[in-house]
Amino acid sequence: MSALVTLAGSAGLKIVEKIIANKLGDGAGQLAGDVLGAIAEQVGVPVDQLDQAAEDQPVVVTRALMTVEERSPELIALYAAGLELQKAQLAADAAEPRWMRAWRPAGMYLLGLFWIWSVIIVHVVNAAAGTALPPVPLDQLVQISGLYMGLYMGGHTIKDAMTKWAGAK
Repeated sequence: MSALVTLAGSAGLKIVEKIIANKLGDGAGQLAGDVLGAIAEQVGVPVDQLDQAAEDQPVVVTRALMTVEERSPELIALYAAGLELQKAQLAADAAEPRWMRAWRPAGMYLLGLFWIWSVIIVHVVNAAAGTALPPVPLDQLVQISGLYMGLYMGGHTIKDAMTKWAGAK
C-alpha cells in the first residue's frame, strides 16, 4: 500500500495517510481495513488492487481518498464507540462470578457428550466388549437438547421482549 500512502500524503490527507499507514498503532487494523474498504469501494476495485489503482489512476484514487478523508471523523468515532462497547462488555464479564456463566459451556459439553455416547460410543463399546450398555433414548435426548436451547437462546429473547413491552406502556 506504499503507493496509496504516498498519494494520500502528497494530497495532504493526513488522517487517511496515518490510518492506512498503521501509524495509529496495531489496534487500528480494523479501522485501517474499513478505510481501505471505503476507498476501494469509491474507486471500484478490490482492496488488494488499490496500490495498482493508485499508480494507474491517481486522479480517481485521490478523489476517493478525499471523500473518505471527509468521512474519516465519523469512521473513527464509530470505531471508538465499538472499542468502548468491547471494554464495557469485558468489564461486565469480569465483574460477574465465573459460575454465573459457566452453565453455558458446561451444558454444551454435556449435551455433546450425551449425543456422542448415544450415537457412537455405546455401540462401539457394546460391539467390542459384547456388553449391552443402554444408550440415552433419542427422544429424551432431543427433549433435553430442546430445553437447553430454549433456555440458552430464548432467555434473552424473552427478557428483551418483556423490557420493550414494559417500556411501551
